[in-house]
Amino acid sequence: MGVTVAVDANGADLGPAEVAAGAAIAAERGVTVRIYGPADKIGEVVEGIEVIDAPVSIAKDADPARAARSTPDASIVQAARAVAEGEADALVSAGATGATLAAGLFEIRRARGIYRPALATPIPIPGNPVTMLDVGANVEVRSEHLVQFAYMGAALATTVLAQERPRVALLSNGREASRGTALVIEAGQELAAARNANFDFVGNIEGNDIAEGVADVVVTDGFTGNISLKLMEGISQAVVGGIRDAATSSARGKLGGALLRPALRGFRDEIDPEGPGGAYLLGLRRLAVVSHGRFSRYGFSQAILLAARAVSGDLVGQTYAALESGGALRRKGPQQTD
Repeated sequence: MGVTVAVDANGADLGPAEVAAGAAIAAERGVTVRIYGPADKIGEVVEGIEVIDAPVSIAKDADPARAARSTPDASIVQAARAVAEGEADALVSAGATGATLAAGLFEIRRARGIYRPALATPIPIPGNPVTMLDVGANVEVRSEHLVQFAYMGAALATTVLAQERPRVALLSNGREASRGTALVIEAGQELAAARNANFDFVGNIEGNDIAEGVADVVVTDGFTGNISLKLMEGISQAVVGGIRDAATSSARGKLGGALLRPALRGFRDEIDPEGPGGAYLLGLRRLAVVSHGRFSRYGFSQAILLAARAVSGDLVGQTYAALESGGALRRKGPQQTD
């Protein structure tokens, strides 16, 4: 692929060695990987991987912004700095959202005209993958933030998922334009009035609509998005676990399970939260991906490969172009604040 990805190996539940094992899978696919983490815990690596000894971690720090500013030798800060200085094309974090956001803002920095970076992730819904954002970067937002998230999500859906003119919706407690908080109503009015060639705004959707294929991109604040994402992940895992238990509870169940195993395996793989590889941190000058700390090597390999594909598809450039053409970039003025 000709892409170099900087990976912060600290913060993974299974340890830095599991992240390195995922990096090895990506390296076999042609991605060059620079791993930042404790070299003594990473061990030997395959060709295509460079290890930068960076044992200091701020993954669990209660104040990630302060930690990122005061700990320049932290692994996530070093990895973000490598991306900012052009030594790598993209950043992948092993699960520390707050630390990744802070390091990204301080080192890589926001793209010009962006109010807030947003975490966007493709949700693996069978037959209809849905991109949701924000899923954790911004607990509180304004209407102009949601409007920018809509353009960012549409660019991601087009570039990564090859969805032409994606349908964009706002997550609300009712489909009518008058439903929702004042924030949702205002953002809906702005998106409905916008004229652009990048996506179709389809209005509000409710939570149960996410899996119904009525929208390709779902926009919300980071508080609601994070809760929704984790709820869906928990339910999908419970469903798969329930099917597995039913298939092993009796002789008849075991027989039926044996017959259904190939189809069930495919279904399990399709809804596996590790498949998408994590969430894209959009709105920075370079690309960043945040994985789940509980991922196995498969999930980390997916995160690295997806970051590489997004770099090859110029996701950052496509996102910025969509915002610029839609007139959604922040306008200069003393009255503007974050």
